[in-house]
Amino acid sequence: MKKRYLFMLLAVVAMIISACSDSTGSTADDGDEKGGKKTLVFGRGADSIQLDPSKVTDGESIYVTNQIYDTLVRYEEENTEVKAALATDWDVSDDGLVWTFQLRDDVKFHDGTDFAADDVVFNFERWTTSAEFVYYGYMFGASEEDMGGIIEKVEATGDYEVQITLSEPNAPFLQTLAMPPFGIASPEAVEEHGDDYFKNPVGTGPFIFKEWVADDSITVTKNEDYFGEVAKVDEVIFRVIPDNGARFMELQAGTIDLMTGLNPQDISTAEGDDALQIIRRPSMNVAYMAMNTDKEGPLSDKRVRQAINMAVNKEELIALYEGIGKEAKNPIPPSLWGYNDDIEAYPFDVEKAKALLAEAGYADGFDITLNTFSNPRPYMPQPKVTAQAIAEMLKAVNINVEIIESDWDTHLTLTENGEHDMAFLGWTGDNGDPDNFMYVLLDKDNATVGSAGNIAFYKSDKLHDLLKAAQVEMDQDKRTELYLEAQEVIHEDAPWLPIAHTTPPLAASSSIADYIPHPTGSEPFNLLDMKE
Repeated sequence: MKKRYLFMLLAVVAMIISACSDSTGSTADDGDEKGGKKTLVFGRGADSIQLDPSKVTDGESIYVTNQIYDTLVRYEEENTEVKAALATDWDVSDDGLVWTFQLRDDVKFHDGTDFAADDVVFNFERWTTSAEFVYYGYMFGASEEDMGGIIEKVEATGDYEVQITLSEPNAPFLQTLAMPPFGIASPEAVEEHGDDYFKNPVGTGPFIFKEWVADDSITVTKNEDYFGEVAKVDEVIFRVIPDNGARFMELQAGTIDLMTGLNPQDISTAEGDDALQIIRRPSMNVAYMAMNTDKEGPLSDKRVRQAINMAVNKEELIALYEGIGKEAKNPIPPSLWGYNDDIEAYPFDVEKAKALLAEAGYADGFDITLNTFSNPRPYMPQPKVTAQAIAEMLKAVNINVEIIESDWDTHLTLTENGEHDMAFLGWTGDNGDPDNFMYVLLDKDNATVGSAGNIAFYKSDKLHDLLKAAQVEMDQDKRTELYLEAQEVIHEDAPWLPIAHTTPPLAASSSIADYIPHPTGSEPFNLLDMKE
C-alpha cells in the first residue's frame, strides 16, 4: 500500500511541475514565470564545434556565434545586400585597393571594454597568425607562404576609423566582411582565455554567452545595452537532439519552440497542427558527394567520376527530399547570379556508365568507401538513407560501396584531412556571390590537407585562372561570363556528384512571430518575438 501511495504522490507532484511550465513550453522557475521571462528553446541535430566564429565553417557553430558577435557590416534581413553594423559608413578608392570604414563610437564588448579601431586591427592581425582561421584563408587567399593573402595591411587611421589595403581588387570584399566568421572579438577576452577562448566567446552582439554544456545545450542571454535593436526574448537555449523524429516530438510537446532538421514527411503534420507553423528558408545551398581526386586509384580518372554521375538516378535521390529539394547539376544554386543553366546534367545511363568504366580499366568494378554524417543538415535531411540509396545504385555498375557513418565533428575532420574516398558534404552560401561556392569548395588554393574546403582535392589550373580573374574583375557582367565558363570546366572534370538544392524547412511553435530566415543559413534572433 505504501508503494501505491508513494506513486500517487509522485504523480501529483509531476502534475504540479507540468502546470508550472511557461508559455514557451520550457519548464520555468517561479521567478521566470512571475517576471514574464521569455526563453526561446531552439532544437537542432548536433552541437557546435566551437564558438570562435573565425575558426569554424559549420552551421551549428555559426547559428550560435551569429547571436554573440557583430561584423563591420551585415546583411539585410532578407537578402545579401550590405548595410551598416559596427561600421556606419565606408568608401573605396578608385583602384579598388583601399577601403576606409567609419566605426560606431558607442559600442561595448560584453566584457565591458570599449570597441574602437584598434580592436578591428587586432582581429584582422589575429586571423593571419594561423591556418586555424580557415575562412580567412578561404576568402582572402591566405596560405602558409602568405598568411595575409590579398590583405596587405589594416590600420587604425583614427580612434574610430579603419583603413584596409588590398594587394588586388576583390569584387566580393564588402559582402565577405558581413560573413559571421569575421565577427569582431574582444581582444582582452582573447588574451585572457588563450586556447580556451573558443568556449568563452565575447563579442558585441545582441546576446551574451552564458553557458555551454557539451553535447547538450548552449545558453545565451539578452544584451540589454546592444547598440542595435535589443532582443525581445530574454534568453535562447540551443538544445542538441540528434534524432529528427525525437526533436519534432519535443516541438509537438512544447518543450522546444523552434527546430531545424525536420524530416520531410513531418512537414504536412506540422502544417495541419494549429499549434505549429512551417517557416521555409530561401534556397542558397548545395548538397554533393565529393570524390577524392588526389588519391591513387579509380577516382583520379575523370571517366570514372563521370560514370558515377551517370550511374546515380537523381530522380530517386530527390524523392528522398519529399518536396524540399531540387536536382543539382552545378556547384552553385540556380538562385544565384552566374548560374549556368545551359549545362546539361549527366543522364542516368547505366550502360554508358559501364562503358566509361571499362574504358578506364574498371570493367569489373572496384570497392570504395563513402563517408557520411549521422546528423541531418539543411541540404541533406536524411544522410544515411541517401548514402544507402547511392550504394545500391552503384552496385549496378559493379562498384561496391562501404558506408562509413560518423558524427558531424568527426566527419569534418576526416574530410578536411582527405581520409575519404567519397564523402557527403554541402554548403550554404555565405555572401550571395558565386566565388563563395566555387573558389572555397573547388579551387586548388583550398585543397590543403588539414583545412580543406575543397574536399575533392580537385586541382585544376584552368579553373583556378578563371576564378582568380573573376575575383579581381569589378564588372558583374564580365564576372558572370567567367563563372559560366568555370561551371563548364567543373562539369567536364566531375569532381562531385551534385545532389540537391533545398528550401530547408524550420518548424516552430505558433507563438514565434517576426522570424525571418536568412538565405545564408542563420540569423541573429534579436528581431523575432514570442507571443503570449
